Amino acid sequence: MFGNNPKRKPVKGDGHLLQVQEIFPTIQGEGPFTGRPAIFIRLGGCNLACNFCDTEFESFEHMALDQIIQHVNTIKNKETLAVITGGEPMRQNITLLCQQLIDHNMDVQIETNGTLYQPLPDTVSIVCSPKTTTGTYSLLRNDLLANCQALKFIISSSHPHYQNVGNVGQDNYPNIEIYVQP
Repeated sequence: MFGNNPKRKPVKGDGHLLQVQEIFPTIQGEGPFTGRPAIFIRLGGCNLACNFCDTEFESFEHMALDQIIQHVNTIKNKETLAVITGGEPMRQNITLLCQQLIDHNMDVQIETNGTLYQPLPDTVSIVCSPKTTTGTYSLLRNDLLANCQALKFIISSSHPHYQNVGNVGQDNYPNIEIYVQP
């Protein structure tokens, strides 16, 4: 992507049809669930265009919610963690997806850039990786921070905007865990 993707607006919908890039089993490599086998559900599109992003999320297809759950159940082995990521997953109504995954005995983690928010079931873990698309970190939404389990800050020796842990409002929420990722 490297900043060449279109900035996509939030999608209106009831959550029964989602833009899905891919669904695959892996091991969570970052944040509070590092090392856990997981099923990643990568949703399509993002509302940002970060110049360092190397994730493909623009060749998505529309999938019905029951298809997504069926696919997860087909490839699920010992994984009990579902990671909903993107692009930006909060662009779409993911409440029903989260609830159905929970109903299928899965822990659910959302990976978000923190610019959008929607209420989700209480047991969903929200992990936010703030971005500095304007050159500095902006304060995150209070509704997101109030429900955020962890913040993951990118640290780079070569990218001048990502050389420290920024203040995004986390001082007002002392229970939020902070992670750094190279």
